Amino acid sequence: MQYSYYPGCSLEATGVEYNLSTRAVAGALGLELVELPGWTCCGSSSAHAVNKDLTLGLAAHNIALAQQQGRDLVVPCSACYTRLSKADHQMRHDPGERARGEMLAGFSYTGEIQIYSFLEVVRVQVGMERVAQTVRQSLTGLKLACYYGCLLVRPPEVRPFDRAEDPTSLDELVAALGAEPVPWCYKTTCCGAGLSLTRPEVVEQLVARLLSAAREAGADALVSACPLCQNNLEMRRPAQEGIPVFYFTELMGLAFGLGEASGWLKKHLVDPFPLLQRFSLVG
Repeated sequence: MQYSYYPGCSLEATGVEYNLSTRAVAGALGLELVELPGWTCCGSSSAHAVNKDLTLGLAAHNIALAQQQGRDLVVPCSACYTRLSKADHQMRHDPGERARGEMLAGFSYTGEIQIYSFLEVVRVQVGMERVAQTVRQSLTGLKLACYYGCLLVRPPEVRPFDRAEDPTSLDELVAALGAEPVPWCYKTTCCGAGLSLTRPEVVEQLVARLLSAAREAGADALVSACPLCQNNLEMRRPAQEGIPVFYFTELMGLAFGLGEASGWLKKHLVDPFPLLQRFSLVG
């Protein structure tokens, strides 16, 4: 299976381990991700809040590039996925927005391609049975709080692949890897990443509450599908808190026995090796 691949800005910087692990896991599952030539920022970090034309225009430009390639588009970052899929939804269902997007990006929108998060591809296109069959090292004993964040499955009319209030796709995935997803009530609670520079004191309170709730639920670590959330949860944690936050693709790589997985984990702000060594998952 071949897809166009939009890494986005974060996966080339603070979330590079998400990029590396996504590409490696895709290869292990027989998926070919072809990086979109000429991709640009989707505008999710700031443009969507300050300029309506940039909001649609930046996303429409990348959709135009994907349309030229003739392949469905895979987007790992939850923020990028939100921006691109919302713009696609607007142009697909609103003739006025379609005309505006076409004008801003200089193309003719056809609606022939679909936009997927990588988690959606794993769940829907690959399936959990195949994921389980690819496991070489079960994550047995590891208890994980699956953190979807506020963007990945919302709004439901744009991203219907999972439930908006009580999603289960990450839970199903970590179970297929042999780990135990713990029940908790903060799956889709915002971590405040969008305020990390302007209101850090608010973000620190939000992060502390999330990490404390994960601990209370019995989790050894959290698992995320968003580079903004992952970075924020590790960077803005209370000084005494050391719970790791994994990308789901890193855990897949560990379970699949991919040798490069240890290299990804060295890039974390919270050292995950003591936890993984306790379960004999790394040397």
